[in-house]
Amino acid sequence: MLSKEERVHSVFEKISDQYDYMNDLISFKQHSKWRKDTMKRMKVQPGNQCLDVCCGTGEWTFALAEEVGTEGKVVGLDFSQNMLNVGIEKLKKRRTPGVTFIHGNAMELPFEDNSFDFVTIGFGLRNVPDYLQTLKEMARVVKPGGRVVCLETSHPTVPVFKQLFKFYFTYIMPVFGKLFAKSYQEYAWLQESTEAFLTKEELKELFKQAGLSNVEVKSYALGAAAMHTGKKQQ
Repeated sequence: MLSKEERVHSVFEKISDQYDYMNDLISFKQHSKWRKDTMKRMKVQPGNQCLDVCCGTGEWTFALAEEVGTEGKVVGLDFSQNMLNVGIEKLKKRRTPGVTFIHGNAMELPFEDNSFDFVTIGFGLRNVPDYLQTLKEMARVVKPGGRVVCLETSHPTVPVFKQLFKFYFTYIMPVFGKLFAKSYQEYAWLQESTEAFLTKEELKELFKQAGLSNVEVKSYALGAAAMHTGKKQQ
């Protein structure tokens, strides 16, 4: 029996080549709109230092790099080398300054305390074995006054849409995975991880337990996804 960490690693190693395409397909390209809105709320400044945890193929990493400019720095960290390889290939083509991709564990971040102005995680928290430990690590490496930001799937509460959302993720998404990425089992796992993930209120409480304050929550798509952000005290 594979551990959660082993299973997640296997999933993302296998779907890396189709990951960006399938993200657009599954979310009807809404995930990029949610990220853009989150970025507006973050107010990243030129020269900021940012860390993108569970960066995958680097889409949020590159978005952060556009905001910090040539004076800033963005590190994208992931434990799937195949996913990172896709990001590295993008970097070669885009030649975005200040971007570095590294292989690492979200629960044991290889950085000094108080290193970054922003630490983000996009659609990756639900895949780590220990949500709180990951948030504590993100809080540890963010600077005092800096922010930890999570954009993640959530649980709709609106009647009818709630049932439709569950039906879509349980039955339709894995079929999309089989048809378009030849990966039924992998996308069935993504459905499982979404179903098992925390509610917005539970995640807000974990942000507080990780030592973050001024925790803000913003729902998207009737609760299908949500942004959580918390500040590290000065």
